[in-house]
Amino acid sequence: MRLVIQGHPIRHRHLIHIHQLSQANYGQQFVQTGEHAYYLPNQTQKSEAILAFCAQERIDCSYVEDKHTLKHFGLAVMDMDSTLISIECIDEIADMQGIKPQVSAITESAMRGEIDFSESLRRRVALLAGLDASALGSVIEERLNLNPGAKEWIEACKKHHIKTMLVSGGFDFFANHVKDLLDLDYAESNSLEIVNGKLTGRILGKIVDGQAKADFLIEKRTVLNLGPEQVIAIGDGANDLKMMQVAELGVAYHAKPIVQEQATYSINFCGLDGMIHLFSLT
Repeated sequence: MRLVIQGHPIRHRHLIHIHQLSQANYGQQFVQTGEHAYYLPNQTQKSEAILAFCAQERIDCSYVEDKHTLKHFGLAVMDMDSTLISIECIDEIADMQGIKPQVSAITESAMRGEIDFSESLRRRVALLAGLDASALGSVIEERLNLNPGAKEWIEACKKHHIKTMLVSGGFDFFANHVKDLLDLDYAESNSLEIVNGKLTGRILGKIVDGQAKADFLIEKRTVLNLGPEQVIAIGDGANDLKMMQVAELGVAYHAKPIVQEQATYSINFCGLDGMIHLFSLT
């Protein structure tokens, strides 16, 4: 495996110290893959000292299996809220209703895995009953931004012929916008019921929860004739765990502790372009 380190804080002194901690063989040096990204090849075991040092210095650090490279994958499945984009859309809709604190509290609890996602979503959406549907467009125009590195990551996927899929427990009004914005191949999400231009506080059809996310991943993987080892799943909340488990590897992106504990790799400080360097050899 290789030791991948990346982040804007990296300086020459960091490389020297990490190299010393790694007890690398003489002549074995870091390979630079980006302005602030490097890897050290031929690692045989993880160093807790290196992991602790990098965390302290706010440097992303992962021991990556040699087989995990961009050319190895065929499908990248990604969460939307707080992963591809910087907001939780339902929280911002709630802000238009003046009830963001109540909705955000339920959102956070669900992401930590403390309450069932489907039940939490029903409770949150019910609080939105009566809101004018124009608020959805206002969220896009005023608040929805891509997370840093999202465009670069998707461009890298396209360059390596990796299909891209958004699966979200959020809403299709936003998911379809993000799909078009990034030119993603597929998108799956929930639909809000709107009657006479107002939200009813209900969701149409089956809720896209954690199991549904996993099912969509498996369905698309099968259609594309890919094996589990050819799929990357990226998320930040407990609702993403099942889809991460049915992929060969799951990447926790600025994620809750429960997700970081179960993910294959984590990105805590870099943007989504950190995914590129995680799986690059040049």
